[in-house]
Amino acid sequence: MSIARALFGFPGGVRLPTHKDASTGSPIATLPVPPELVIPLSQHAGDPARPAVSAGDTVHRGTVIGRAPGDFSATVHASSSGTVTAVENRPVPHPSGLPEPCVVIRTDGLDTRPADGPEPLKDWLSASPARLRRRVADSGVAGLGGAAFPAAVKLTPGPDTDVALLVVNAIECEPWITCDDVLLREHAMEVVTGARIMRHILGAPEVVIALEAEKRAALDALTRALDDAGEPGMTITRVPVRYPAGGEKQLIQTLTGREVPSGGLPLDLGILCHNAGTVAAVARAVEHGEPLTDRIVTVAGTGVGQPRNYRVRLGTPIHRLIEAAGGYRGQGHRLIVGGPMMGFALEHDNVPVTKGCNCILVTESHAVPPPEPALPCIRCGDCADVCPMRLQPQQLYWQAMGRDHEGIREDGLFDCIECGACAYVCPSKLPLVGMYRHAKSEIRTSDEDQRFAEQARQRYAFRQARLEREQQEQAERRRRKKEALQAERGAGEKADRKAEIQAAVARARKRKRGGGES
Repeated sequence: MSIARALFGFPGGVRLPTHKDASTGSPIATLPVPPELVIPLSQHAGDPARPAVSAGDTVHRGTVIGRAPGDFSATVHASSSGTVTAVENRPVPHPSGLPEPCVVIRTDGLDTRPADGPEPLKDWLSASPARLRRRVADSGVAGLGGAAFPAAVKLTPGPDTDVALLVVNAIECEPWITCDDVLLREHAMEVVTGARIMRHILGAPEVVIALEAEKRAALDALTRALDDAGEPGMTITRVPVRYPAGGEKQLIQTLTGREVPSGGLPLDLGILCHNAGTVAAVARAVEHGEPLTDRIVTVAGTGVGQPRNYRVRLGTPIHRLIEAAGGYRGQGHRLIVGGPMMGFALEHDNVPVTKGCNCILVTESHAVPPPEPALPCIRCGDCADVCPMRLQPQQLYWQAMGRDHEGIREDGLFDCIECGACAYVCPSKLPLVGMYRHAKSEIRTSDEDQRFAEQARQRYAFRQARLEREQQEQAERRRRKKEALQAERGAGEKADRKAEIQAAVARARKRKRGGGES
């Protein structure tokens, strides 16, 4: 096992106050199962799961309550045993604030598991990659770093794609978030085992586990786990603390010196990244037959009494997490799912924990002052200096303001990862990221409208072609019928003429015979 690796870094970035010590002073606490679980059917990227239960059904921990409608989706399981009381729209943690379909379970306090649950695969090295992918998919594992991308989809790169490097991303570059840190401290072997399973599925010759240089306790635990595993080709790399070092593209560039092409994926470079929590969930799904029904969540911020990390069942109301962490402190609070840079605000705390919910940040109103009025851009260039994607944020801002969709697309709007570094350093307090998100939304809507218009044009063209074809076929049928009638009429006239000739001949013969007798 090696810890040394040459690093290349990435452009831009900022150094932020971390506030990590606030929630790492205590071990992970397990939150009790609440009386009611509200489990969204869409807590992953891709298509929402379709309900597999209805009101009145009895479920166990791990019972499938939502089935993936296709490959780009994820199965959803009951987080504890009880009775389904409703399948209905409920508020969920989402930037839109709109309610979504959820399965509501009244728990029974028994937390029983189904008798026909998946068998543990202790000897997973002898299992085929296809069987392991199926187990990951059936277990509903999705990315626990926040994006919630279905893990089985990422573990299926395609027959013509070779994965040369698997990166386990344990970097939490945003302030306050420490759920991966404590995971590595207390369950490092789960992460190592999950990485080994993924390596077996992908056939990757090299595995790198990346974490911040400041995570010394996590490094020690991970080093011991790797030594115990004795897995060759797996290394630990300590990355300097700089936001957004944990971004997928930035981490790949730091580790390899290679850039993911614009509009491309890490797989284009033969590289695959998975969050440390996701990797551990894969280990639990394969080795223990446990579907994804819980996760570690950081509860932190100046507005909560006792910041800490909790292992919590999916579907647990967020207010129970805050209560467990000492409740609200101070006056006037703001709730954020995720970190202060890329997270999104919640209107209230009566929404459930989901697979992508890695942190609940509670801040006091005085700690987050109201936004200052935006001033004119002074062209200082600070935003360009910190942009990790080498974009020109001020140019994108002006194009977004002017709705220059063609220009802003050409200048790399969709390469923007919305990290917020540009807005963080802007002395004019311009709402840069908000404008980029708005521009992306407008462009996507315009593209969708154009796609629908093109589909309508094609449908119209197909209809016109069909009508013309039907007219031609109808004309051809009329022509053939006319010819047939003409041929029939001609044949009849010919037969009549022939009959008349025969009758005339017969009369002539008769007269001739009559003349001969007289």
